[in-house]
Amino acid sequence: MSRVICIANQKGGVGKTTTAVNLAASLAAAEKKVLLVDVDPQGNATSGVGVEKSTLKSSVYDLLINDENPADLILPTELASLQIIPATPDLAGAEIELIELPERENKLKKIIASLRDRYDFVIIDCPPSLGLLTINALTAADSVIVPLQAEFYAMEGLSQIIRTIGLVQKGLNQRLTLEGILLTMYDGRNNLSRQVQEEIRTHFSGQVFDTVIPRNVRLSEAPSHGRPIILYDIASRGAVAYLELASELMRRGGADD
Repeated sequence: MSRVICIANQKGGVGKTTTAVNLAASLAAAEKKVLLVDVDPQGNATSGVGVEKSTLKSSVYDLLINDENPADLILPTELASLQIIPATPDLAGAEIELIELPERENKLKKIIASLRDRYDFVIIDCPPSLGLLTINALTAADSVIVPLQAEFYAMEGLSQIIRTIGLVQKGLNQRLTLEGILLTMYDGRNNLSRQVQEEIRTHFSGQVFDTVIPRNVRLSEAPSHGRPIILYDIASRGAVAYLELASELMRRGGADD
């Protein structure tokens, strides 16, 4: 059975898109059929898998606002098992335009429902906000991964996204669960990083991934080359970490076979 997972955190710069791109690529490398859906107007997940945004004639905006056929927008990537529905800056206008539409919170859910049987995993990259695009993603998803930078203000931002997930569960998507909290940009040499990890694991026992994503230069370089880290430098610490995350995720869902 396919799994729809959104990567969400209203705080920017926490490794959200990095996680969406590299988790999707790592699952594809494990021979899972994966669809990456970019619902961030910045379109960084789109460029992160090598799609040139300036050449696109249609994007996820056209699915949400113009009701185009989802199958017509799916694009291939370097990885045979990974496809993407891209985003362009036009998507920024969708936040306003969606307000006037009926069933506005369910637009993405209907799109994903028409596609999910083709894939083992659908990974949705959300914008760094809690607006209608993120609400659409949470309504469409089975579960949420919350990337969390190991820094001082981590807990404050985490409580906000956890509260939003709870509201969506009550009003829009009862099946939505917290897949897990993912510690990112972790530096084990830093006392603060270690303290944040200990605090998060204490407060959210059983809800934090064992895998920790390290701060890694090669991981930061990969997006500028339009390649997931496993294609840019598979021997890097970042690549190893995301492959471990994919393995942990599959084990949790009984898909590691």
